[in-house]
Amino acid sequence: MIERIIFNILAFALFLIIFLKMIKRNDTNYIYVLVVQAIGILIGFIYSILDINIPIIMLFVIYIISVIIPIILIYIEKKFMSLTEIIYITIAKMLEKNNEYKMARKVLLKLVEKYPNSYVAHKNLASIYEKVNKKETAIEEYVRAVELNSKDYGSYFNIAKLLNETNKKENAITMLNDLLRKKPDLYEATDLLGTILYEQERFKEAVNVYMDALKYDKANYDIYYNLGMIYTRLNDFQSAKEYYEKAADLNALLYSSKYSLAQIAMLYNELDEAEKYFEEALQGEEVEAGSYYYLAYIAVIKGKEDKAINYLNMAIEEDAKYYEKAKKQFAFNMIIRRINKPDEKQKNEQKSKKLSQKEKLTILHLENTYEIVGTLNKTDLKAMQYIKNEKDIQREKE
Repeated sequence: MIERIIFNILAFALFLIIFLKMIKRNDTNYIYVLVVQAIGILIGFIYSILDINIPIIMLFVIYIISVIIPIILIYIEKKFMSLTEIIYITIAKMLEKNNEYKMARKVLLKLVEKYPNSYVAHKNLASIYEKVNKKETAIEEYVRAVELNSKDYGSYFNIAKLLNETNKKENAITMLNDLLRKKPDLYEATDLLGTILYEQERFKEAVNVYMDALKYDKANYDIYYNLGMIYTRLNDFQSAKEYYEKAADLNALLYSSKYSLAQIAMLYNELDEAEKYFEEALQGEEVEAGSYYYLAYIAVIKGKEDKAINYLNMAIEEDAKYYEKAKKQFAFNMIIRRINKPDEKQKNEQKSKKLSQKEKLTILHLENTYEIVGTLNKTDLKAMQYIKNEKDIQREKE
């Protein structure tokens, strides 16, 4: 009997809490919960008055609808969102999943009309606007979400990403620097900031960004690989090699770093080392054609013409542009007539490559450097670095 009294008191107290929430928020969605609660309380009260033993299944149902569900609801509302927000967000997510973005947006706008300070509504609206390419409106909604939840670093990052995509580079840089002061271990912010600075050829700033990231993650392949690319553009090939090697040690199955190591080895005329790295890089589809091309070049230098022909044909089969490139390369003059000329279909066929713009620029820089200066020695490299530093100093003065 005491247990039934305690149950009825607890159930009624929870009913009263939900009822007061409905009054305070003027939200009729709570009626459904109150009706279910009332049914459970009524059944429990009847059994208590009549002093009848309640079947286990019925007791279980009464506890769920009168106590468990209200407690779960109160907990969710305290930690996450209100009942109305749950209903509207669930409907919007279902519509979004079926690509009904317009309807999903209408549902969320109704929620915002009812709850102007609904963090989840603004965040989900921003996501939908982003998906339908309304970037400016998405930025506004993400800003509102951050205003309502200052620890929403994901939305903070999305604002910076969209600013970058709408060509507001300086605003994106400012926001990313601010975000990294608040959340220095957020690598996606580090990478985006480093990429923007790289594209603007602000290489020394980019180095600082990735160096700061190393303080929080010393086993991140991407950080070392990005540092390798930046030092490559700075013509500091010794440092670039060091970071590419660290990247390759961390992940032997990512081959772009090995391709760059091979290119640097070519600069130093370390053909055996270059050959080893190019052979390993063949496993990576994105650099496969280039690897075959340079292996052919090394084979020619070593006097292995048949091997060179085989490699060059494979390079052209992967990417037809290497035929024209080979025609311009003096080293291939002796074998070019024995190379399979690509047909029009091969020329027009573009195989998708996974390289980022940053990677393409780095590889192109190494190729151009090799074509301009050929084999370098350490004195040449130091001279190049000195000239680069002097130009940077001059630009800063100007």
